[in-house]
Amino acid sequence: MNKETQHDMAALVLRLGLGVMLIAHGLLKVLVFTMPGTMQFFVSTGFAGWMAYPVVALEIGGGLLLLLGIASRWVALAQIPILLGALYVHSGNGWMFSNTNGGWEYPAFLTLAVVVMALLGSGRYAVRLPFVPAAAQ
Repeated sequence: MNKETQHDMAALVLRLGLGVMLIAHGLLKVLVFTMPGTMQFFVSTGFAGWMAYPVVALEIGGGLLLLLGIASRWVALAQIPILLGALYVHSGNGWMFSNTNGGWEYPAFLTLAVVVMALLGSGRYAVRLPFVPAAAQ
């Protein structure tokens, strides 16, 4: 396997993993915690309740776009503020995510993973849209 193929496979594996994770976290907020519960949690952590809606939309929509490989660089960059918010929320709970209320290691890792995704781009195994510049993919 040559380096270009390895790069494309790495981008695919990372895109699929991040896409599934983002969709799962977005659906968790909608289906388990419900939007009113998610809004209440946001308020309890110092964020505006209405911010739950764009966060959920960016998680689910961004996850779907990553699965397809559409504008992966921009989608990954758009996740950074969300993940930094999660890092802030969990920062007082210690390192391990298994701590009460979850620690900060998982949001920190995910932040690094989306930065890597932004650097890698979609790779060869992705949907190509004519109106999305190649550099954004």
